[in-house]
Amino acid sequence: MASFFKDKAVQLLNDVDIQINGDRPWDIQVHDERVFRRAVLGGSLGFGEAYMDGWFDAPEMDEMFMRLMGGGIRSQLFIEKASRKLQAIHNAFANRQTVDRAGDVAVTHYDVGNDLFERMLDPLMMYSCGYWQNGAEDLAQSQTAKLDLIARKLELQPGMKVLDIGCGWGGAAYHMAKAYGVSVVGVTISKEQAALAEARVAGLDVEIRLEDYRQLNERFDAIYSIGMFEHVGAKNYETYFKTARACLNPQGRFLLHTIGDHHAGPHLDPWVNRYIFPNGHIPSATEIARTAEPHFVIEDWHNFGPDYDKTVMAWTRNFEAAYADLDHSRYDDRFRRMWIFYLASAAAGFRARINQLWQVLLSQGDRTDIPVWR
Repeated sequence: MASFFKDKAVQLLNDVDIQINGDRPWDIQVHDERVFRRAVLGGSLGFGEAYMDGWFDAPEMDEMFMRLMGGGIRSQLFIEKASRKLQAIHNAFANRQTVDRAGDVAVTHYDVGNDLFERMLDPLMMYSCGYWQNGAEDLAQSQTAKLDLIARKLELQPGMKVLDIGCGWGGAAYHMAKAYGVSVVGVTISKEQAALAEARVAGLDVEIRLEDYRQLNERFDAIYSIGMFEHVGAKNYETYFKTARACLNPQGRFLLHTIGDHHAGPHLDPWVNRYIFPNGHIPSATEIARTAEPHFVIEDWHNFGPDYDKTVMAWTRNFEAAYADLDHSRYDDRFRRMWIFYLASAAAGFRARINQLWQVLLSQGDRTDIPVWR
């Protein structure tokens, strides 16, 4: 039976030009042959846990993943097809992102340790795609360029009251208040993020709240949400856009910055759901448009997904350089391997063009003079 699983794995990998114990950077180096059974029977969950346990390596994990994803191996595994069908059934009846469950991702991921994120991210600690297309030379420049792009699309002016839905560690609120003279209210469900954000924006016209977006009930001149929509869940999109509309003054605009999938359907990877982003859902263009249209006019839809590949690879380099100085009693070798697996697969998803990065500019249709900024 062991030979059956190995033969199956070799056949699948050959189809995407990956060799077992080959000499190319994306070839898999096997340390424990139990990996074949675990991957074939367990799909992405088994494959990821095998890597975390040290059963295989690849010098360039991102290139390995790019070939796996681009070749559609997951669709050839029974466990993966069954998992997606079960997801679809579950999503049809259950709301995975209720107010009570919304904090699961904060505990699992965003609260893992500010020291880790401080070392991995740029000085503003923006945990979302940078904008490299204007000639940015490093991660910090790309993130500042992204925030300036958002500010231009929203036409921010001094004195405006702005809402930041999912403010993270406060980097965007800090930049908008300091560079554009606006007043910002930022909401997050992560205690660790809120604590650091409050310290960062001290002295600025910024208020950080530990609050779910569904609790908002006040008006703003402009709204932006950066990298938070992936945690909202399809069953809550109607509530999300309805809440944003209620919070936006008639002449204002709403900028939604989110990862997107190139087709509709359940996109929750079992390994990612267990170890990185529980209850997440990557939206499709159809899902966004269908639920936004009753509340907003779509003014602009901007895709710069390839920039996320560059962003994640910059995070990977920062993490690898910083790991030796991190507390290994908290971030042991299994955590290190988990994090590398996560970052490599994320970069590959954008490199293979499976995932996109969208900035969707929305208004209430009360203006005819809205420019398109690029």
